[in-house]
Amino acid sequence: MECEWKPDEQGLQQILQLLKESQSPDTSTQRSVQQRLEQLNQYPDFNNYLIFVLTKLKSEDEPTRSLSGLILKNNVKAHYQNFPNGVSDFIKGECLQNIGDSSPLIRATVGILITTIASKGELQNWPGLLPKLCLLLDSEDYNTCEGAFGALQKICEDSAEILDSDILDRPLNIMIPKFLQFFKHSSPKIRSHAIACVNQFIISRTQALMLHIDPFIENLFALATDEESEVRKNVCRALVMLLEVRLDRLLPHMHNIVEYMLLRTQDQDENVALEACEFWLTLAEQPVCKEVLCGHLSQLIPVLVNGMKYSEIDIILLKGDTEEDEAIPDNEQDIRPRFHRSRTVAQQHEGDGIEDEDDEDDELDDDDDTISDWNLRKCSAAALDVLANVFRDDLLLHLLPLLKELLFHPEWVVKESGILVLGAIAEGCMQGMIPYLPELIPHLVQCLSDKKALVRSITCWTLSRYAHWVVSQPPDTYLKPLMTELLKRILDSNKRVQEAACSAFATLEEEACTELVPYLAFILDTLVFAFSKYQHKNLLILYDAIGTLADSVGHHLNKPEYIQMLMPPLIQKWNQLKDEDKDLFPLLECLSSVATALQSGFLPYCEPVYQRCVNLVQKTLAQAMLYQSQPDQYEAPDKDFMIVALDLLSGLAEGLGGTIEELVARSNILTLMYQCMQDKMPEVRQSSFALLGDLTKACFQHVKPCIADFMPILGTNLNPELISVCNNATWAIGEISIQMGSEMQPYIAMVLHQLVEIINRPNTPKTLLENTAITIGRLGYVCPQEVAPMLQQFIRPWCTSLRNIRDNEEKDSAFRGICTMISVNPGGVVQDFIFFCDAVASWVNPKDDLRDMFYKILHGFKNQVGEENWRRFSDQFPMPLKERLATFYGV
Repeated sequence: MECEWKPDEQGLQQILQLLKESQSPDTSTQRSVQQRLEQLNQYPDFNNYLIFVLTKLKSEDEPTRSLSGLILKNNVKAHYQNFPNGVSDFIKGECLQNIGDSSPLIRATVGILITTIASKGELQNWPGLLPKLCLLLDSEDYNTCEGAFGALQKICEDSAEILDSDILDRPLNIMIPKFLQFFKHSSPKIRSHAIACVNQFIISRTQALMLHIDPFIENLFALATDEESEVRKNVCRALVMLLEVRLDRLLPHMHNIVEYMLLRTQDQDENVALEACEFWLTLAEQPVCKEVLCGHLSQLIPVLVNGMKYSEIDIILLKGDTEEDEAIPDNEQDIRPRFHRSRTVAQQHEGDGIEDEDDEDDELDDDDDTISDWNLRKCSAAALDVLANVFRDDLLLHLLPLLKELLFHPEWVVKESGILVLGAIAEGCMQGMIPYLPELIPHLVQCLSDKKALVRSITCWTLSRYAHWVVSQPPDTYLKPLMTELLKRILDSNKRVQEAACSAFATLEEEACTELVPYLAFILDTLVFAFSKYQHKNLLILYDAIGTLADSVGHHLNKPEYIQMLMPPLIQKWNQLKDEDKDLFPLLECLSSVATALQSGFLPYCEPVYQRCVNLVQKTLAQAMLYQSQPDQYEAPDKDFMIVALDLLSGLAEGLGGTIEELVARSNILTLMYQCMQDKMPEVRQSSFALLGDLTKACFQHVKPCIADFMPILGTNLNPELISVCNNATWAIGEISIQMGSEMQPYIAMVLHQLVEIINRPNTPKTLLENTAITIGRLGYVCPQEVAPMLQQFIRPWCTSLRNIRDNEEKDSAFRGICTMISVNPGGVVQDFIFFCDAVASWVNPKDDLRDMFYKILHGFKNQVGEENWRRFSDQFPMPLKERLATFYGV
């Protein structure tokens, strides 16, 4: 045995001095401490000094000793593989000897250190650790037991996976039964550790726990009313997870569990109440929810509703008593990063505008996003929202009596919670709410001018949840008063209200679309005035409201007086912002919508906007190349700049069509696009394919020389794992084929097999299916000889995916393609002819020559099989199909 390591007194003093200095608030002192620490890391036994201060130097104050341990922890994280054996053994030994230090702070620090060493892959190289810690649990000394448990809990949190693997010979088979014994320990702290340790293994359905699932659940029930809130919190957390993974084991006790969770959701300790409230959210996702809860709704609903009131601490944090703050600049930390939604090309459907597959914008996180992000109020509201979707109007039985009292309550906090309740149930209980809306909506519109800002802001949100109904009524009844009041709120003197009103107005715009046209001057007046009034954070939301307005009213915005109001403030911001400023993202998105809506009206602004976008793409690509060649010298660029710029260029191409031609001619955009199409980042490729399609439509003469380079890249991007990339590449191929005509022939083989595979894949999203079908049809239209032989492999999914989209140019060219292919290979459609009939019947008014093509094919088939067989065949048709074909095509 080598002799024990001893510190050198002078070295020790030096390190203590450093530790004292590092607690100084002065930043320059902090910096020099950092540098000295880095230098000391050159000495192998520096870490011995650090552990010595933590575990041996009892004369020092605890914060200094703990700090020494935390610096050591950082060294372990960064350099552990370079520690000499003697040093790492010394540290490990000291840790295990001092896990039971009498100070909770030192114990916790030693525990963190042990876990950090363990997670550096050292659980294998420290075989004595787990047995030793488990042994220490049995110590008579409370500190030792608590310290060991603290370390074990951290190890279970950090290394759950490796603990349940063969690498370590499955220690959990011993550890989990051991932990269960401690559920009944006399110390609440230790009971809490024990549950927390076991909880780490529920979600992964760890075998060792599943074997003991029944004693685990029994032990949890035994602790249900523990006096220690930390224990109750861990019990609730366990039950919520068990609900997800072992519902079968909870079902026999479900009645009691629900009763228990009702109590805990009202726990005095908000952390316990929040854990318990998660139970209702999780339960709502289980198929048994209705059956389990139907008898408890009358108790549960009031509890959730009660949880939706702001707590006193919330109101303080939200500065709920500050009414006017519009002049106070924003704290930059509060501004959340925005994520740009890259362009995806989609088809229009019967009945409405473009369908959005991920329309999650109006979820319940729209109120108070600055407080402690997830709290009892939000969880209760989210639970009520999902339960409303499960129980639908049955929920109203228990809710309506409460609502009446809440909505007209004299105390603002109560009234505010009632308005939140009304918004939370909007989606699930819409049908049942309709009879009350004629009375409620005017009441809410009145609440928009309540004297409390927090009431005004929640009312904005709740009204936006009923926007669909408002828009379905005669406009003068509700839409006009609502819009008038909302516009006033956009100019509110409170920033939170401004934000809520802007978001609500964007939702209203999406629902109302062209209904807003009569009020455009009035709306633009308000939005433009807000420009001069808003602080930083809300400006970003204002851009979104303007962009959504442009999307909603389209070309109706293209009037000189509107352009005169709207464009100067937008261009002024555009000129103020530097190329590195992230505020360009929402502004570019907004301009993209505006350019598409204004079309020719955007011409005067087009050139500088186009130039800057090309520059942004070029700058980003250049920066990416530098970073790739010398990553230590250069920073990685933020590619969002390039993505948003590509999308705005798409908007310009779409809005301005052929007039963009000379700008393209004078720039190197096609070379840049060629690089973007090969970028590692999928969103960059997605946006560059959208732009390729738009430029193909706008000025193909400039795209054509590059087709031989572009087509192979498009072919390799037909990978449905990346839905949006694949979708935009598919759409671009279709647009290119229309322009290329028969010259498309050499490229068919690069793409056809992938397209046929995608259209036959189960669970392919609707948008991708439709674009794939259109592109296959277009390829067949220009090169029928190449595509028709595969007709039988795609005709059925082709017909079913296109029957629901509106008559338009894309559908027209695709159906011409199918008809041409059928004339080349009639046998390919025979087995699925009923699907073809159905797809033909989906046309409302095809152009005359297309109708003739349909007529010829239908009659050709009928003549081929003969009168008798045709009658038998057409008897399988549903009545509406039979009638349509008879009326339009006489078959």
